[in-house]
Amino acid sequence: MGVQLAAERASLAEIGDVNFSDLELAYHVKDALRSVSLGDRDSYDQLVGFLFEDGERLGSDEVALLVTNLNALSGAVSDIDFVHHGSLLDCIFNMSLWKHGPDVMDALLELIIALAASSGKYVDSCLDMLVRNFMPPGYFLTDAKQRTLARKKGQVLDRVHSALKDIAELVPLAPLRLEQIIKDRVPIFNKEPLIVTYVENMLTLESGAMRELVGNSMLVEVVNTLIDLDVEIGWDDILLDDSSKGIFEMELDDEEGSADDDETDNFELPRGFSSQKMLRGNVVAEKLDSLMVLMFEHLQDCYDSGRLVQVFETLLQSFQSTVLTAYKSKFAQFVMFYACSLDPENCGVTFANRLADIFESPVYAQEWRMSAVAYLASYLSRAKFLSASYIVNILESLADWCSSYCKIQCGEINPKAHRVFYAGCQAIMYVLCFRMRSILGVPRLKSQLFLMPIAGILTHPLNPLKVCLPSIVEEFLLQAKVARLFSCSETDFNGLLESELSRAFGGLERLDMFFPFDPYLLKKSDRFIRPNFVYWSMVRTTCDDDDDDDDEGSIDEDIAQDRVGGNGMNITENGTAMSFDEDYLDGFGNSMMQMSITPKNYKFGSALHGGMQMPSRIRPSTSPESL
Repeated sequence: MGVQLAAERASLAEIGDVNFSDLELAYHVKDALRSVSLGDRDSYDQLVGFLFEDGERLGSDEVALLVTNLNALSGAVSDIDFVHHGSLLDCIFNMSLWKHGPDVMDALLELIIALAASSGKYVDSCLDMLVRNFMPPGYFLTDAKQRTLARKKGQVLDRVHSALKDIAELVPLAPLRLEQIIKDRVPIFNKEPLIVTYVENMLTLESGAMRELVGNSMLVEVVNTLIDLDVEIGWDDILLDDSSKGIFEMELDDEEGSADDDETDNFELPRGFSSQKMLRGNVVAEKLDSLMVLMFEHLQDCYDSGRLVQVFETLLQSFQSTVLTAYKSKFAQFVMFYACSLDPENCGVTFANRLADIFESPVYAQEWRMSAVAYLASYLSRAKFLSASYIVNILESLADWCSSYCKIQCGEINPKAHRVFYAGCQAIMYVLCFRMRSILGVPRLKSQLFLMPIAGILTHPLNPLKVCLPSIVEEFLLQAKVARLFSCSETDFNGLLESELSRAFGGLERLDMFFPFDPYLLKKSDRFIRPNFVYWSMVRTTCDDDDDDDDEGSIDEDIAQDRVGGNGMNITENGTAMSFDEDYLDGFGNSMMQMSITPKNYKFGSALHGGMQMPSRIRPSTSPESL
């Protein structure tokens, strides 16, 4: 083989020694191509053999000869036939730009563009060759090759994208074919640097010269890639929490975190998470983390260039069709969260409004509506950039919907039949656990909150207090009691938090575990989320003592009187009187002591003394499909 290759090189070198013009060389290559059909393959085989050579091993004369022959092939594309010249085409389409210098890259890409423009049957192969060059050969990932990789990356990828643009201009159907090829080539299971480089090229297409042609589809495909990785991460890889703990008890072990662990660097773990619970060493999580950094940086660039609103509309459509109902999505949804944080007045409000519209619209499936309101509740609770005024407006909309639902229902508790209603009630209580005190600190918002029909909803015969997650009900009622938001007419609360009813509401996996914007656990990309995220440790509840606040969080007596009759009875919209006495939560507390989900050493009412903490992270999200 070595002797044959040497002979081929010598033969080609003879061509290089002769002062051929480009036209004469093109004729020579044409003759080599045409001779194959006549049974003479010598010149053709010599040409193909030389193209197989590794560019990194070629001398300067051989590089010049390769460039000359590639240029000649570009002028002879009309003579290239798939039947007779399959080995030549395979060789061309499998050449790696990463292995050659700029002169060979330019000549090769000129040939690729010429082939794509010459015949429709070569378009897919040409596009596929360029897409495969999004990523370097695996050996470039070694430490010894890092400097070469950094130098080559710009040289290769700039040329690849320029060639894609040229082909798109010459072949109108090329962008559509490109979308499918990129989708099929996504290297989900490749090493982290390779998939990151691949997605980086997808985002370059979204923001570059081909944005109008393939931008939207690239953005959607990047989100799909994030979801594909996300669902590969199991909750067993993340948490070892005691499932018997209530939803508000799960960050009580925050003192156990390994603050001195060098591997955590300066990454501040959310309350309740020791470093052992992070995704250290999880290959899939590391890939996703790097891609989230890339996506967040891309969104920042979109914002800086003034086109975030346009990009956000595509993201919102993608979210609604994929992320909203994705199976156990844990991190991909934070693309929406970060985009909203960059432009709260436009993107932030649009996102919440869309979620509220989905929840309130009967045209959507129940699973979509329940998922939407869970996302909405989590978003309103965790987004630091949303104003209290806007949050109150959304809460009012949810409360009005739930109240209207109550007016047309005369049945009793039925977790399965009324699960959309229960999801709405739970959302209201969950948001108020986080936001009640900040709302009460603004007189106008106090009044707006007190005029909401929340009391009538919670005391309706559908009895959401028995169906919604016990921990949320408990925390909400504790804060509501301290704030004197409303009182309750129930006299017997034994069995108020029956776990069977709560589980029936969410199915076997339980909707109550679905809070999509739980604290973010990916280390590198956390820096984008943390500044705009509300952790429970940051929340001042109505139960917190605050000597520096005179009356903040207290209820304005005049406003409260508007909702209370002269005998201390709260008057509901249908005229039913509801008295509120101190026995309400006492009985509630006794029933909680009987629940296995409550820690044995927990005493009801301890929140009043600072002993109870709502977790910064709620239990792992479950799929709406399981509801």
